[in-house]
Amino acid sequence: MLQAPRRILLPLITSVLLSLSFTSYGKAVDFQFTEEQSKTAVDIIDKLATRHYRNKSFDDQMSEEMLDKYLESLDPAKAFFLQSDVDRFHKQYGKTLDDTLPKGDLKPGYTIFVKYYNRANDRLNWVIKNLEDPDGFQFDFSKDESIAIGRDSQQWAKSEKDADEMWRKRIKASILSLKLADESTEKARETLLHRYKSQLTRLEQEDSSDVFEAMINALTLLYDPHTSYLSPRTLENFNISMSLSLEGIGAVLQAEDEYTKVVRLITGGPAAKQGELKPADKIVAVGQGDDGDMVDVVGWRLDDVVKLIRGPQNTVVRLKVIPGETAGNTPNKEIRISRDKVKLEEQAAKKGIMELTDGDKVYKVGVINVPAFYIDFEAYRRRDPSYKSTTKDVYRLLKELEQENIDGLVIDLRNNGGGSLQEATTLTDLFIDQGPVVQIRQTSQTISRNYRSRHRAVYRGPLVVLTNRLSASASEIFAGAIQDYKRGLIVGTQTFGKGTVQSLTPVYSGQLKITESKFYRVSGGSTQHRGVIPDVTFPFLVDADQVGESSYDTALPWDQIHPVPHESYYNFDSILGDVIKRYDVRKLKDPDFVYLNKQVETMNENKARTELSLNEQERIEEQKAREARSLALENERREAKGLELLKTEKELEEEQKAENEERIEEANSVNDLNTDDDALLSEAGYILIDVINLLGKQTPDQVANF
Repeated sequence: MLQAPRRILLPLITSVLLSLSFTSYGKAVDFQFTEEQSKTAVDIIDKLATRHYRNKSFDDQMSEEMLDKYLESLDPAKAFFLQSDVDRFHKQYGKTLDDTLPKGDLKPGYTIFVKYYNRANDRLNWVIKNLEDPDGFQFDFSKDESIAIGRDSQQWAKSEKDADEMWRKRIKASILSLKLADESTEKARETLLHRYKSQLTRLEQEDSSDVFEAMINALTLLYDPHTSYLSPRTLENFNISMSLSLEGIGAVLQAEDEYTKVVRLITGGPAAKQGELKPADKIVAVGQGDDGDMVDVVGWRLDDVVKLIRGPQNTVVRLKVIPGETAGNTPNKEIRISRDKVKLEEQAAKKGIMELTDGDKVYKVGVINVPAFYIDFEAYRRRDPSYKSTTKDVYRLLKELEQENIDGLVIDLRNNGGGSLQEATTLTDLFIDQGPVVQIRQTSQTISRNYRSRHRAVYRGPLVVLTNRLSASASEIFAGAIQDYKRGLIVGTQTFGKGTVQSLTPVYSGQLKITESKFYRVSGGSTQHRGVIPDVTFPFLVDADQVGESSYDTALPWDQIHPVPHESYYNFDSILGDVIKRYDVRKLKDPDFVYLNKQVETMNENKARTELSLNEQERIEEQKAREARSLALENERREAKGLELLKTEKELEEEQKAENEERIEEANSVNDLNTDDDALLSEAGYILIDVINLLGKQTPDQVANF
């Protein structure tokens, strides 16, 4: 429940506003913080101290950490501040923000922003001047030099001279990347000129509200990555977006350095159905329609990028991205997506049947894909008996599969980003008898166990749950309960690790999204940070260091509380070693698994790179080698499967395009699942067969209470 803001008494700060100004390139700029912002800061600090799940004291150490986060938020690519600026800020404010901010004194944050504005304004004008001048930047692309890549390699420049050299290499790297994407040097310079003019315009549009929000969120981020302050303007934009039901592509985005990064895709959304956009991809340009100009968005604010991507239903948006698995050493990829709403029926569970053999017998393996934990709350509140929900749909599909006399069941939770906690609980209820499903610990340390299975299981047969890194939140509650009750095996990859709950609470001005509770499994371990570790691990082409709760450096840690009594349905401990051995044998022979493992190897090799060559011929040779390797890997897979080999990279691109179109058509279908050509799903089915054979005649009724 939202509470009305309390009256705040402000010590020390009594002036209505404080003004800071400077002149750069002939333009005077004023920034002012208000009494309202001072009161809001005091209110936020009070609520963080009393209501946030993490009991964290705002002390000297946290003051230093807040200063670092604030500097990173202003200059994430370490492109504008000098090391001397950073050292001076730490000397002046490193151990005092915990003293000044709780009193409503915002002057340090505004002073730092003025310095940032000055540095950025001067540097962007310097870049623009050199790009506009034919005799400005001159590059020799035959020279053997390189630029450091990766966040760990970023350092503040030690001097103006060092900054000039760093920027020279940045511009050269950008022009070379555009040249490798078939742009002329002149066109590449124009693209960069537009990019930096746009960044300068956005810098000049920054105001006091932006400064305050950045400063406060540098503090909230230290509590956890999901706690944040929403200013009245940010909140208004959010509410307008929600009320207008603006269509988009169905992707969760976040700002990272100068880029907009894809965190995950919404199941059933346009991007997920289209199939080319992937988590960890970085969006560098956005185009409207099939032939609209691509607008460079490097360095843009996240909300401005989102505005470009959103648009009317059934219109086309084109995204130019840096593929996440390549570490920036491949040409940008253009992706065409038709905007649409994420419809409830497109998130509905679907069923399918795989017929697999162990060499002696053919098994009918039922599959239920659960894309999200959904419920039509409006119809549910109206007590409409035909309301739609995950549990109702899965119940119906279970009954249909039982009529098909399936030997076992795979629940596919891949890419399921969560949803209703109630639905995660009631879905678990279909597979276990009465008992707790999840524990929830509040800020007060009170533990609730009200989310329970309340009926006898509907399906009692052999069960495997398939997960990946994008299975999150409610998915992790379901998978964790199935694993803890030893009701089924979890196979796939470690899940996302989102095990916290947030609420919106009013502050003096705006609202605070604050983490107030944490999920724990019945075994006592939290789903936070660690997620659910599968019993059998599959390869997955997403870097866990870039995607998942553990990729946030301030994520709440994994911990555990006391377990609660719960049943054990099968004795998996006695067979798991043999299950894994059989899987290990199959994965060495399965062409799709071999192919996927080699793709993961390539991704890890790219990830390990710390430098990017600025020699054009070397980059061309790298690109040719990469394309040749991709074609060779695909043909190796095709030969092992008895398929026709491809002759050129162009044929491979056309083949992938056709597969994407087929995937979109299948995703739009309301019919049963197509379980063909899904190596991971098939392997989950073979593991299920192993479980059936190794467990022998064990049944849930016979082995309860192990």
